[in-house]
Amino acid sequence: MFIWFAVVSAIVSFRLGKWIPSIGAFVRVGVLGFFTLSVLLYAAHNGVHGFGASAFSPGYAVFIAAVPVLIFNYVGFELPSSASEEMVDPRKDVPRTIAWSGLGAILLYGIPILAILLILPASKVTGVGGFLDAIKQVFTVYGGSVAADGTVTLTGAGKVLGDLAAIAFIWALLSSGTTWIMGADRTQAAAGFDGAAPRVLGRINRRFGTPLTVNVLTGIFSTIVMLLAFWLSGGNAERYFAAVLGLAISTTTISYLGIFPALVRLRHTQPEAPRPYRVPGGTAGVWIVTVLSTLWALVATISLLWPGFGVGWFGTGGNPDDSLPAGIGRGAFELTQILPLLVMIAVGVVFYLAGAPTRAHRASAAEVSAADQRGIGTAPG
Repeated sequence: MFIWFAVVSAIVSFRLGKWIPSIGAFVRVGVLGFFTLSVLLYAAHNGVHGFGASAFSPGYAVFIAAVPVLIFNYVGFELPSSASEEMVDPRKDVPRTIAWSGLGAILLYGIPILAILLILPASKVTGVGGFLDAIKQVFTVYGGSVAADGTVTLTGAGKVLGDLAAIAFIWALLSSGTTWIMGADRTQAAAGFDGAAPRVLGRINRRFGTPLTVNVLTGIFSTIVMLLAFWLSGGNAERYFAAVLGLAISTTTISYLGIFPALVRLRHTQPEAPRPYRVPGGTAGVWIVTVLSTLWALVATISLLWPGFGVGWFGTGGNPDDSLPAGIGRGAFELTQILPLLVMIAVGVVFYLAGAPTRAHRASAAEVSAADQRGIGTAPG
């Protein structure tokens, strides 16, 4: 249901579908803002546990585990450009939106995370429910109590607000997935239109103005991957979350291993192409941002595919297997990651081969430029 709601939201016209991620953004800001305010009230009533500056200096094992999540937080800001043809003034709107989104991400991630660490002991902070556990404990200021063993019970207004926060949290996750589907599917449709995938994927539905074929295939493939990950993890929520999160992030970072270097290549092969968005600093600026972004994407990818990468090397302490999700062995975890990736790579190769007829009849750069000057569109034959 979660997957197909996002798919349907991506199928309807952008004029309507855009409200799903837009409302989700407002919901996230509201939930995180109210949570932060509630933390202040909680601190005034119950106090918080502190931690020293050393807590912000993690060891290598923690750092290498955090890199993929950090990278994932800050990629995807370029997705709005995938729908730039449906914007009023994309040349101004896209860069401005990216800048404000980056600042907002820093504040909306950083402040609540700090609040969670102030409220919950480190032993209780988990990837699956850390935020909701913190909300539950903080909302006891509106009604509820915390038992001696740490069990939290919400009552009255606290329970009502807790239920609303849980609903809002689910909606925020759903809207985030919808945003990714809307942007990524449009990019895949452009690839089909350009000959990097079957031409049928490049079709835009006349009624909705969206890539219907790609949207439906996304839903089908996502459902298959979900069932596969759930089966391989044995239905365990913690293991399922770790497997799916790792796969979701690795597929994203792997794609950026081709996207980031494309900046340098296109600047070299198509120097005269009109570019509404340009990296400042000329050629040096282009190389700097390309090398740094590609390097971090590579580090994130390796550490996702092999948790604990580098741990115990060169005489350092630690066991790489300690970086694996609890309750799942190295072989089983690698299977949840490598098998779906191999399937995706195979599909990508098949798609590219299937796009050969489109590439063979693709309009030349000179024809496209002439068509642009005449104000008409040129489509592959």
